Amino acid sequence: IPIFEKGYEKDPAVVAKEAIQEASRNGSDVVLVDTAGRMQDNEPLMRALSKLIYLNNPDLVLFVGEALVGNDAVDQLSKFNQKLADLSTSPTPRLIDGILLTKFDTIDDKVGAALSMVYISGAPVMFVGCGQSYTDLKKLNVKSIVKTLLK
Repeated sequence: IPIFEKGYEKDPAVVAKEAIQEASRNGSDVVLVDTAGRMQDNEPLMRALSKLIYLNNPDLVLFVGEALVGNDAVDQLSKFNQKLADLSTSPTPRLIDGILLTKFDTIDDKVGAALSMVYISGAPVMFVGCGQSYTDLKKLNVKSIVKTLLK
């Protein structure tokens, strides 16, 4: 998978725009923009994220969080959405479209936080990470979650 990067101290929104243009020129129809390290309480980084979303209008905005942090992930997601709404320059701010929970294989029957994340954001859990390889990224098995909740 080709990686497009421009180094540090660059405007992430501009780098993402250039990456999308490069991918288009090369016939790629998927671009993954990794904004790791954003903390919901870091105003400059959240402002840069809001600008990136506004400028590039992505098809999908995923919140990636660790399942094992429980309700802290609920708080993170809620604050991310609030910051995106507060910092948006658009009259209809773009929020999180879906959730990817990593380390889902480590939480056993403690799936309540995932349910709370869906409830407070309205965004579905689209993928769960259950290991370290590419094949460990899976779609959420809803029947399994319901079964776990009813134990």
